[in-house]
Amino acid sequence: MESDIIKKGIDDLITTYNNVIKVVDKNARLEKDRAYGGVVRSVKGKLQEYITEEIINIAWESIGGKEERISIDSKKHKIPIQKDYITHITDNEVKQYIISNISDYYFGLSVDKQIYIDKKFVIGIECKAYTENAMIKRILVDFSLLKTVFSNINCYLFQLESQLGGDYSELKNVQFGSTSTHTLMSYFPKIELNIFTFLKGERKVNKPIHKKGYCKPLEKTQIEKAIRLLSNDLKKYL
Repeated sequence: MESDIIKKGIDDLITTYNNVIKVVDKNARLEKDRAYGGVVRSVKGKLQEYITEEIINIAWESIGGKEERISIDSKKHKIPIQKDYITHITDNEVKQYIISNISDYYFGLSVDKQIYIDKKFVIGIECKAYTENAMIKRILVDFSLLKTVFSNINCYLFQLESQLGGDYSELKNVQFGSTSTHTLMSYFPKIELNIFTFLKGERKVNKPIHKKGYCKPLEKTQIEKAIRLLSNDLKKYL
């Protein structure tokens, strides 16, 4: 964490965040072909994806990982149809048709940042500008499906802001979460979802961070915490 390269990487992330947040409102207003809200959401989402990928690379470098061993993508993986489902289909003609064309029956699925070490999928990270509990349901389902094929992946949610309630937005070392989020996660016991928030303070719809006066700082200490979090997971692959 002390190396000049890593320090520069963190400083560059903060600079990028500050520059993007300053101009997102202006750029969205100039966009003629897309709705203002859609542009803002897209830019913030891409910003979180960029921050996440840079943190992944810094984390790997900080533990001495070789650059050629790691790769990151968001390509879709084939989640195959469950055989038990087919056996319970009552219409035999439909059942036989599916069996005859079984290779076509899959669902393409990915998360925003998929980390591979030596081409093995080891960590999945969903990136959000903010998250509320309706989104958590979708994230849990996606990771559940991915784990049917990649049972050992570690699962993360990296969000700029939190709208989950509880203390996810307080950036404490010990995080108790929220009652609603924990209740949802209790129905997906195989998914240990690590939720990490970058900006302090619950998201307020009427106080968006891209508006003057409401911008929240991206703190160096929080980036360092994210780096340590991923480093601890990645160490086992050295």
